[in-house]
Amino acid sequence: MIEKDKRWWALYVLCAGELMIVLDTTVVNVALPSIRESLGFSEASLVWVVNAYMFTYGGFLLLGGRLGDYFGHRRLFLHGIALFTVASLVCGFANSQWLLITARAVQGLGGAVVSAIALSLIIDLFTEEGERAKAMGVYGFVCAAGGSLGVLAGGVLTSALSWHWVFLVNIPIGIVVYAFCRALVAHGGGKAEGRLDFAGAATVTGSSTLAVYGIVNGNLPLLAVAGVLLGLFLFIESRVAAPLMPLRFWRVRSLTVANIVGALWAASMFAWFFISALYLQQDLEYTPLQIGLAFLPSNLIMAAFSLGLSAKIVMRFGNRLPLAMGLGLAALGLGLLALAPSSGASFMLHILPCMVLLGIGCGVALNPILLIAMSEVAPSESGLASGVVNTAFMMGGALGLAVLATLAEASGFRAAFIVATLFAAVAAILSAALLRSDSPNERKESWASPSSTSK
Repeated sequence: MIEKDKRWWALYVLCAGELMIVLDTTVVNVALPSIRESLGFSEASLVWVVNAYMFTYGGFLLLGGRLGDYFGHRRLFLHGIALFTVASLVCGFANSQWLLITARAVQGLGGAVVSAIALSLIIDLFTEEGERAKAMGVYGFVCAAGGSLGVLAGGVLTSALSWHWVFLVNIPIGIVVYAFCRALVAHGGGKAEGRLDFAGAATVTGSSTLAVYGIVNGNLPLLAVAGVLLGLFLFIESRVAAPLMPLRFWRVRSLTVANIVGALWAASMFAWFFISALYLQQDLEYTPLQIGLAFLPSNLIMAAFSLGLSAKIVMRFGNRLPLAMGLGLAALGLGLLALAPSSGASFMLHILPCMVLLGIGCGVALNPILLIAMSEVAPSESGLASGVVNTAFMMGGALGLAVLATLAEASGFRAAFIVATLFAAVAAILSAALLRSDSPNERKESWASPSSTSK
């Protein structure tokens, strides 16, 4: 553990690393037309610039988190940052289709390790309830706002410089994060016991990877294979002495509910980031820079919550009520987007109120859902829990985006926003109905010493 006065600097470094990963899921989208023209991609092959990243990122989240439990969270985080940075350099100088796609796949692998480990490192650093709530607020802002910030950054970099810079900008950030992480975060060995479950690792990674690809591309046979591998993984976990994911893990009610709610919420939030960007571009004819600026109000609101408001709300009302209310406000914002006209919409009248409600909703809800997911998990399994949480968000977002993008193409953006509203509303109802009401004393005991239910 590091000195108390250095923990907050360590948090900012970890969040900078996570922001770099989150940005990369959307920053490339704006640059795709320029990449296609520069490297001669066809419409069919261009999608692999995005899919190659999502393929490995989604597939290795769970394994990346568990490897951190075995070999040390700090060590795996540094390896992930280094791999992502080097891959970004190759992407930036790529002069052929195959080189860019290969480097994007390696980027996704490094990004999966960073995302899976960052949350568990923060849990390791902050055990006091007030400090942990504030730290998770900052981390939550990075996760929530990173996608929309990526749209803005992609527009600025592509317009002012070239598509190469959406990748090259990661180089100095990655170097700084790596150096400061080595200086601020103490080295620690793995906390998990027993031998690594290689059979479980292979089957769950194969299942996750095929599921992401099958969802994004609507490939039902691959989804069936992913389901078979998942069943094989569960069978293996019920038989081995030291399972990669102990099945008792799912008896931790807070973690299970948080993952279900998180998957539904991610489905609706991906609609916000991607479907609304398409709506602004195609129906309202916004430029990439204007699209990024349209998201700015929600980002500023989420920043305000992350810098203290969210922690105060959690300390006053617990986790369940803010989570349900935040998701409800997000549903309301998406509902208003569904009512916006397909042409001639006014930003002040039709777009800004939605962005404000979504910003408040995300700002209120993200801190509680992360705290709930990690509150009853033993330190030896925090990497696994972090990987599971990120995988739930990833799978929910990928599935939601695939469904909503298809719906938008077939029936228009309004239909997609209506279904996204339902996703958020169901998540709000489930969080209110299934989560326990927690008192300040219960939260303090849980956060300082994880419950024995996870052991």
